[in-house]
Amino acid sequence: MAKAIHSMIRVVDENLSVSFYKSAFGLDVADRLDFDTFTLVYLRGAETDFELELTINKGRGEPYALGDGYGHLALCVDDLDAEYKRLAAAGFNPRKIVEFNREGALLARFFFVADPDGYQIEVLQRHGRYR
Repeated sequence: MAKAIHSMIRVVDENLSVSFYKSAFGLDVADRLDFDTFTLVYLRGAETDFELELTINKGRGEPYALGDGYGHLALCVDDLDAEYKRLAAAGFNPRKIVEFNREGALLARFFFVADPDGYQIEVLQRHGRYR
């Protein structure tokens, strides 16, 4: 069976992105591979082996156009309200908390927050299928 191991996004400022993902989600640098024209930084949290790969193309100063095909990265947390307050206090400007109900039952509670490059991150309350 295949195992999901990472998702990659292109970022402009390595330090800003690493700082954001550390402050917002507790992701630490698991590895950093520097090449002539680009750098790969792998971020990982304590609860999983799944990594977020940041690709930094050297010499790139302008933001990437995310286009209309990018969806989002999703993370789940134990206490959505506390995480919302923490991210808001840190100045990350999370969007409002949304509740999805289906057939009268709670399916999901979540909010979105954008990283420094504009990528959307969905933060879900650990519940049901979102574990």
